[in-house]
Amino acid sequence: MKELKNISRTRSQESSAAIERIYITMRHLFNRGFYKPMGVSGETLREALLQLRPEIYGSIADEKVELNGLLYVIERLPIGIEECRFINLTSDEGYSESHFKAIVPPKRRRNCYRIDDEQMNIEITRGRSDIYDVLTHLTFIFIESHKIKNRIFIEDEEKFSRDWQKLEQAVLKEDMLEQNEKEVAISHVSNILGRTFSEINSIYDQFAVLENPDRFLHIIYWLGKLAIDEVVYNNKRTITFSPILRERLGHHIYGEIWADNIKNALKELNLLQRPIHIISANMHSVMNSIFAVPVLKSRLKDKIDIEIYEELSKSENDVLRKVVKERADREGMLFLPDTSGTNIDVQLFDTAKIDPETSTLVHALKGKPDEEKPVIIVMDYAFGEQAYETIDELLKPFKKDVYLNVESVSIMGKAGILVGDKGDIMIPFAHINEGTGDNYPFENELKPEMFEGHGIPVCGGTMITVLGTSLQNKDLLKFFHDSTWRVIGLEMEGAHYQKAIQSASKIRKSINPDVKVRYAYYASDNPLETGSTLASGGLGSTGVKPTYLITIKILEQIFNTL
Repeated sequence: MKELKNISRTRSQESSAAIERIYITMRHLFNRGFYKPMGVSGETLREALLQLRPEIYGSIADEKVELNGLLYVIERLPIGIEECRFINLTSDEGYSESHFKAIVPPKRRRNCYRIDDEQMNIEITRGRSDIYDVLTHLTFIFIESHKIKNRIFIEDEEKFSRDWQKLEQAVLKEDMLEQNEKEVAISHVSNILGRTFSEINSIYDQFAVLENPDRFLHIIYWLGKLAIDEVVYNNKRTITFSPILRERLGHHIYGEIWADNIKNALKELNLLQRPIHIISANMHSVMNSIFAVPVLKSRLKDKIDIEIYEELSKSENDVLRKVVKERADREGMLFLPDTSGTNIDVQLFDTAKIDPETSTLVHALKGKPDEEKPVIIVMDYAFGEQAYETIDELLKPFKKDVYLNVESVSIMGKAGILVGDKGDIMIPFAHINEGTGDNYPFENELKPEMFEGHGIPVCGGTMITVLGTSLQNKDLLKFFHDSTWRVIGLEMEGAHYQKAIQSASKIRKSINPDVKVRYAYYASDNPLETGSTLASGGLGSTGVKPTYLITIKILEQIFNTL
């Protein structure tokens, strides 16, 4: 038993060292300005990722191609990336004003531009975490592409396998494939990928886009083709970082513009001196929690509150969502779409304009003077280190001498859980920053017992703020969970938020030193369970109940309706 424990501990230490190497390497490559991922310059990054074997990338270290991991990555990279030999990471450098059409990945908000047949530009406006995310995903698909190359190119005979030739014919066919042609192509691809026909068939349609239902074949073909070009013709894929990106990174340029837009809006509405509560959440739960039930109760008479929220989450219910938004707009909500490049939209709620008779949540405000009624700033989710940049700028004084009356900062997010299942709730009392010696204990206004009795499991403990969710593996996470750190979950922003809050409240004194903080997370995945990682799919309706329960608990504290 003792020997097994030593082996496990060694593996977690190796994983931790691999993550450290990955980040040191990525920073070095960024400072260098360019590198070739499958060349000598990218070797350290590849080897570290293969040694780490993150759960989200599944069978990256095996000979067979990883399908779920490939889908996860493709949904977070721009359409057409598999065709490009040159990938250029840029700042916001004016492409939005050109003829180039922005390509936005379905699962990651970043603007990308196809410059020509061989080049894709990816705009980085959300800080280093965005770069880490892109580079690890690209490294993964390039490793997978060379697996494909190894199975289709017969080096001794310097020719390609029959399976590859048949795939090429299917991909280059001008017309859409008939069902029988599609199944023939899948049969050949199964040999190329080392996967069964049924495995490929079950995931095939998830890669499809409207203009190309057979996109899966297209992706496999181009990944293999560019890998062949690298080995046979020495046409290496290259990743570059624009000089403007290298110059701007780390200077809070986008965060400052974003925060100034919010403060200017507060000034125009004469709200700068009011009590301010900041909530990091989505763009629907606060609005719906305040307005949905009083607005829709007469329409959905047979529904209880949570069922009304579930109806609003259904894609076909645009009319219901529109009715709620119209009510919110009339009663003090102002939507500020992002124009800064942070990709973080904002809602402002002037609660003095909400009718306290129609919403039980705000009933406690009845009779209060308007100047004492809170203003709520709801900001969409930040990404990794971007959380520090945005909150740090938002908590600074307006025009250097007008201090905001910030009474609370509340963070609701999705996180990986290590002690339960999807949809469970986690209430932390500290954040550990992975890869550093930093840890951030705090007094959380939300307590686990507040969430009991609602049919959702809840746990309290420490959260780890990871450098990237795609870089975690079971050995490392099990160490954090089993050790005296007693980590209950992992996410990417908590330590960065708390760092900014502590800096503003304890050091800069730009906000109340006793500012209240609230953190609560609902579980989007369990990376310790096979088949429950982020690559296995989203929450679906499972996330509705914890989202609204957390939101309502935050609002109850803000409105003092407990």
